[in-house]
Amino acid sequence: MATVELTAENFDEVVGGSDMVLVDFWAGWCGPCRQFAPVYEKSAEKHDDIVFGKVDTEDQQQLAAAFQVRSIPTLMIVRDGVVLYAQPGALPEAALEDLIDQARKVDMDEVRKQVAEQQQEQQA
Repeated sequence: MATVELTAENFDEVVGGSDMVLVDFWAGWCGPCRQFAPVYEKSAEKHDDIVFGKVDTEDQQQLAAAFQVRSIPTLMIVRDGVVLYAQPGALPEAALEDLIDQARKVDMDEVRKQVAEQQQEQQA
């Protein structure tokens, strides 16, 4: 599957409607973003069960601001609506594949339990 352009208009629908989504925050003028792009595209072709989205931070400044993206490229992994990973920096292919494997292995029932506990603590 090719990458999907994410915008403020389709972000919630795409991310909320998918089990696992990788989001690449990038810009055309960014050298490391251009270096990371082929690695990201190659992974997108390998993993047809994952949505690979791209957010052009120049066109989608509000979206980048909403996720507090301060440097690019920034990679974010969302699984079942929960952000599991968000870090800046271009990754080599092996590191990206390892990260995807780790995200697949996360026990989402445990994550949801921890999120619920944190929300209860904040309300107390």
